[in-house]
Amino acid sequence: MPRFPTRALAAIFSTAVGLAFVFSFKTPDAPPIARPNPGTSSDARATARPRATGTVPGGTGGTGGSRTPATGALRDGTVTGQLEDMRFGPVQVQVTISGGQITDVTALELPTGGRSGRISSFAEPALRSEVLSAQSASVDIVSGATYTSEAYMQSLQSALDQLRG
Repeated sequence: MPRFPTRALAAIFSTAVGLAFVFSFKTPDAPPIARPNPGTSSDARATARPRATGTVPGGTGGTGGSRTPATGALRDGTVTGQLEDMRFGPVQVQVTISGGQITDVTALELPTGGRSGRISSFAEPALRSEVLSAQSASVDIVSGATYTSEAYMQSLQSALDQLRG
């Protein structure tokens, strides 16, 4: 009975070990870079990360009010929105209105530490940019940051409601 060559056994074993290493490799969680596609509307922007479709629905997972824009122009001023306690930590924003337009949105409270902190750090600039472009709290959620996006928009909407005239 012929023996199986030891070189063949060594090659098969090495291949199996190499494949096990390749399939067990995990990439680090790095925040994606958003790259707007010029010439498209704010609702159809292409980014380096997948985005959810639609807008954040009102009244889900928090104490925020209606997400549909109220009638009436925005009065000038700076107002702090309601503190939204979500499952990963508090979220609160401050909005500045000048000339009836949203000119600044600042996150006063966001979840910190660990994975929640990393999610907040990449979601906040994207949310701020979308709000400034859309001039409302009706913007797309950031994929991978659903709870943070919803709480951010609810706090923002509560601030905008205070400035409706």
